[in-house]
Amino acid sequence: MAKVGKRTRSAREAFVGKENITVEEAVTLIKANAKTKFDETVEIAVNLGVDPRHADQMVRGKVSLPNGTGKTMRVAVFARGDKADEAKAAGADIVGAEDLMETVQGGKIEFDRCIATPDMMPIVGRLGKILGPRNLMPNPKIGTVTMDVKEAVEAAKGGEVQFKVEKAGVVHAGVGKVSFDDAKLVENVRAFVDAVQKAKPTGAKGAYLKKVSLSSTMGPGVSVDIDNATGN
Repeated sequence: MAKVGKRTRSAREAFVGKENITVEEAVTLIKANAKTKFDETVEIAVNLGVDPRHADQMVRGKVSLPNGTGKTMRVAVFARGDKADEAKAAGADIVGAEDLMETVQGGKIEFDRCIATPDMMPIVGRLGKILGPRNLMPNPKIGTVTMDVKEAVEAAKGGEVQFKVEKAGVVHAGVGKVSFDDAKLVENVRAFVDAVQKAKPTGAKGAYLKKVSLSSTMGPGVSVDIDNATGN
């Protein structure tokens, strides 16, 4: 069995007996026990009462966190001509067409968000097996297949978070950094939960939001009261 360090043991002890607490209490607890040398991300996990194997129970969407994510988002755009120029002017890190496709096929994926104009989708479609599992495939439903590349790039750079339910019915995301003010983290958490709630699919039956948990990158997780997380 791996030896548990003093920091990890101390953090775990601080979390004992803490469950279904308010978002404010969870944020305070997480920040007090995030003792690594880097600025940890505050992560959220939402367990949903859905089975994503069914199309009418798939959950996906996006939300612009009011206080950003604290993460520098690297954005790639598949576009040509004026739209390529527009993407570069908006701050896209990588812009291309066939050349970008070949780069991705070669295993070089140096971006966190992928945007494409509709005419580029025959090219991007060839990358489905590479981008799909990484949740990077452009999709018109979440605004990453669009002619308005300027808006899409600026949204990505400005703290927009995309989410998609995993096979186990869980949605994960980063909602800020430990260095954020408590109030800003709380606001981001509630904005994210609200977006997930609004993305409830038509096929969801029974309880939709089953559990909401918060943690830091290296710290233990703690469950928060769902009504409190939704602001009810």
